[in-house]
Amino acid sequence: MLFSYYMMRWKTMADGENAAGRWSLLGATALVTGGTKGIGHGIVEELARLGAAVHTCSRNEADLNKCLQKWEAEGFKVTGSICDVSSPDEREKLMEKVRSTFDGRLNILVCNAGTGILKPATLQTPEDYRYVMSINLDSAFHLSQLAYPHLKASGRASIVFISSVVGFMAVDYLSVYGASKGALNQLTRSLACEWAGDNIRTNCVAPGTIRTPLTEQKRVEHRVAVRFEGCNDDFVTKETHRIPLGRVGEPEEVAALVGFLCLPASRYINGQVICADGGRTVNGNI
Repeated sequence: MLFSYYMMRWKTMADGENAAGRWSLLGATALVTGGTKGIGHGIVEELARLGAAVHTCSRNEADLNKCLQKWEAEGFKVTGSICDVSSPDEREKLMEKVRSTFDGRLNILVCNAGTGILKPATLQTPEDYRYVMSINLDSAFHLSQLAYPHLKASGRASIVFISSVVGFMAVDYLSVYGASKGALNQLTRSLACEWAGDNIRTNCVAPGTIRTPLTEQKRVEHRVAVRFEGCNDDFVTKETHRIPLGRVGEPEEVAALVGFLCLPASRYINGQVICADGGRTVNGNI
């Protein structure tokens, strides 16, 4: 089978038999959730550019098809399927699709899909809480469980969670979002220790303010659904003076870090939560 060949080649490179392979994902297979927009889109392209065969998912079929056509034209090995990661049933169907696509072996799992509800803590409803947690935390844990046998079978694997600087610091009206990301940071450390013996590394990238299309704010009954990593012009103006580098980040700058954590060259990095925030979280001059 074609993917069996890819997996054999990937393992040879990862074992160091080819020095150049330390900086290549040629032959690796990857699942990236929420890969049609923003940071997720950048991650799909970064991994594909490094040589990986990537499967991604989206809730929006039109967005997915548009991206798949673009990636095919660019020569990237990317497949995709429709999935709402808030649903346990759909998560199981997604992993079955990945299993069949990659012959039961998976080198890389990137849990990128996420959301937040911008609302004072006193107004957050049980439905708000369940919705945010189901996407940000539950899906990451469940997909890791489902992917575990396939990651283990690959012989050398990497999980990367996409968290947020809001998992480290307080941001007004994002209490539930921050809690979900803080939990994701700890899940990273726990799995890193528990699964290291199976040659599965687990790390996490925590973006700060990143310029993405997720700046579109949809108001429904006074609820504003946003992703903190998304930002509009007013927010950029307020945040820029808090960022030592003096600007917001770009999706590809986060994707590059994710790509590195998946490379054989990073094989001694495990259990880390790394901020990609231009220095925002270490700046005392706020």
